[in-house]
Amino acid sequence: MNQIFEALDFVENPLYEQIIEDIAKQKFTIIDDFFSTEEVDALRASILDKYEEDAFKKAAIGNKFEEVIVKSIRGDVILWIEEARANAAETLFFNKINDLVGYLNKTCFLGILHKEFHYAIYPKSTYYKRHLDTFKNDDRRKLSFVCYLNHEDWQPENGGELVLYLDDNGQEVEKAIYPFPGRVVIFESQILEHEVKPVNTKRLSITGWLKTR
Repeated sequence: MNQIFEALDFVENPLYEQIIEDIAKQKFTIIDDFFSTEEVDALRASILDKYEEDAFKKAAIGNKFEEVIVKSIRGDVILWIEEARANAAETLFFNKINDLVGYLNKTCFLGILHKEFHYAIYPKSTYYKRHLDTFKNDDRRKLSFVCYLNHEDWQPENGGELVLYLDDNGQEVEKAIYPFPGRVVIFESQILEHEVKPVNTKRLSITGWLKTR
């Protein structure tokens, strides 16, 4: 009986359906209107406020069991965001993420049970070399999520583009995605290798993963 009522309550979301279609077809999606301009502005203010508080730390490679800082591989600094301690802007962020997760689990049966997000700042001349978002001892990451919080005047020459390495009928193709403010990129964590090209000015984002089990 509960399943009948859940089906009756379901309302199709065109944006979420486009995300699902894109990921099924090409393993990634790019959305420029997932968050409103006001929401992006609030999140940008939040990340910059916390950066000024010196709360960020150097990002490492590997998970908590094999974590190591290697500056030659990645140069960003990060700050984990806890939903239980979220400020107003972060609460709006998590509300939208939770809504998306509920939709994906209901329509695609992805079994997403956990999520983790952090602010990420790439200082000038830093980068993140080609990698995959999974670990040898932990394969729970299903979808990778990036939301860019750069200023409105961000230009391609500022660098910091995300490059996805795609398979096009057996041929590797590079897909460069510029970190324009408000842009969201979602891709399959266990399939797509990617990198962040060197930045020429400070680059701001929220990065995270939707996880199973």
